[in-house]
Amino acid sequence: MYQDLLDKKKKLAVIGLGYVGLPIALEFAKQIKVIGFDINADRVKMMQNKIDPSQELESSAFDGCDIEFTNDLEKLREANFYIVAVPTPVDGNNIPDLIPVQRASETIGKVLKKGDYVVYESTVYPGCTEEDCVPIIEKLSGLKMVTDYKIGYSPERINPGDKEHTITSIVKVVSGCCDESLDTIAKVYELVVKAGVHKASSIKVAEAAKIIENTQRDLNIALMNELSIIFDRMNINTFEVLEAAGTKWNFLKFQPGLVGGHCIGVDPYYLTYKSKKLGYDSQVILAGRNINDGMAGYVAKKVLQHIIQHNGNVKDAKVLVMGATFKENVSDIRNSKVADVVKELKSFSLNVDVADPHADSEELQHEYGFGLADDLSSDYDAVIVTVPHNNYKTLDDAYFASITKPKALVADLKGIYRNKVNSRAYWSL
Repeated sequence: MYQDLLDKKKKLAVIGLGYVGLPIALEFAKQIKVIGFDINADRVKMMQNKIDPSQELESSAFDGCDIEFTNDLEKLREANFYIVAVPTPVDGNNIPDLIPVQRASETIGKVLKKGDYVVYESTVYPGCTEEDCVPIIEKLSGLKMVTDYKIGYSPERINPGDKEHTITSIVKVVSGCCDESLDTIAKVYELVVKAGVHKASSIKVAEAAKIIENTQRDLNIALMNELSIIFDRMNINTFEVLEAAGTKWNFLKFQPGLVGGHCIGVDPYYLTYKSKKLGYDSQVILAGRNINDGMAGYVAKKVLQHIIQHNGNVKDAKVLVMGATFKENVSDIRNSKVADVVKELKSFSLNVDVADPHADSEELQHEYGFGLADDLSSDYDAVIVTVPHNNYKTLDDAYFASITKPKALVADLKGIYRNKVNSRAYWSL
């Protein structure tokens, strides 16, 4: 398989061309023949025109790539090595939504041939690949894992907006259903991952490794958020405390903030879901999730308290929320907890404007029911800076004075204006 891919006698296909799948497909396409498959015809057309729908890659990233973009199942049949990089979200009750990965498995089952390889990159709970995906593939293909085809798991480690830690520079965890598949999958990924690969002992180990990466970050941020709540009652600035504590060599430098996106705020629920299925109710992990999911309400109430004290007439009060994406310097709004902040503020009958230099207004309207403000006011009762976009870091006290009332509050969730805002009330997590 490896040599045939290298000699371009066989093709590799990536199923799902979002912020994970497209960069992987393009990197492989610099070395071998690639089919980029996505069910969304509009997205396919954009990529055919060297446009990344996720707005992560420049058009130059498509140059020199031997790749065909398609949503045609017949074209997908030409591949022999399949990589699945579809989303794995949770539903409204924080239950894993496996529909995308199940449908991708159905797609593979329809085109799989003897001798083919399938590697999943989507984040799932340990056991999902072999217990949930394989049966779907085998039912539709009539083939058997190991004897007829090989399967593996190699968790994605893409960090949206990060131009330094890319697929080529991050060690890739790989796993396979047998020794032969493990070696082949490792060699294939070594074509593009300069940092090398780590061979996990089993598919389950690789799945678990991925899911605890984000669970660990979630718990550490939850601790910071809880500390910020405690320190606020002590009239201590959390960021000053962290700055002092951070002078010790082994202090982990996490910060408080809203925890959204499609990784940290989602992946822990996959682990706790599987844990509950096995008879164990998670305590620490869910406690962290509860704290982080509650931060939007906490922020909104702090702002409301200030407005009540200094305005009184809540229905006439105006709040500007700066930042709508799930993190800084990206356009991705999926699972953005800023939307929860806006929802909480509006539940108090406050008038809310939202601004963001990266987000798309129509996408926000479709996803969350609000768009971006066309023009900003000059008499806001509060400004909440939720996301530390680079565009915001140069703003100063004079700017906030120009868009707010004299007794307004600047709520700087990530502490980027600490000791810089003096003419207005200031608060941070």
